[in-house]
Amino acid sequence: MSYGEQIALRGHADLENVASAAEIELRGPSEDQFLEKLRRGDALAYERLVAEHSGDVYTLLYRLTTDAEEARDLTQETFLRAFQSIDRFRGDSSLKTWIYRIAINQARNRWRWWRRRKRDVTVSLDATDEHRDRPIAGPLPSDNSPSPEEETLAREREAQLREALQSLRRSYREAVILRDVEGFSYEEIARTLQISIGTVKSRISRGRLELRHQLEGSL
Repeated sequence: MSYGEQIALRGHADLENVASAAEIELRGPSEDQFLEKLRRGDALAYERLVAEHSGDVYTLLYRLTTDAEEARDLTQETFLRAFQSIDRFRGDSSLKTWIYRIAINQARNRWRWWRRRKRDVTVSLDATDEHRDRPIAGPLPSDNSPSPEEETLAREREAQLREALQSLRRSYREAVILRDVEGFSYEEIARTLQISIGTVKSRISRGRLELRHQLEGSL
């Protein structure tokens, strides 16, 4: 069985286990040597790639889709696609930017798939789950933890922001998330989305304006 097939078959639990390994110090060769190992199909190099980037990729996809199961599936598809296309990576951008580009393309493909089937997924206002009720990257509890009332308000603000982001046109949402949530530079966003810097700035400006209109008076 090839390593690519192993990635496709190992399932969500294994992906989460590999992601947790990112906390362990990973000692390896220089980036060029690392890329060469990836191109040769080195299993340990792929484990390192997944360990270092799967958490960020999952978080990005969750912010784009707001669906935990969908984000997990797309994360697996992203790394499988990275395995299949690593020979085409020429180093004209960072490895993270390249993987984010794959992730966004996977999300777009899934979005088009749902659209073709005219599937309209709605969420009940009363529905709850562990992912929807907690911040994507919330801090651990401490002695200075907010009160229950403050936590409730924070969850409400987060839900309003997430809903407002989802209401944006897809192209605006991608640009705003990459800039204001992921902290990418304009140049990195341009390379990730494969558009000009001028288009990046335009999409961010329009996306922010729409967000302000959506959130006016609520945050």
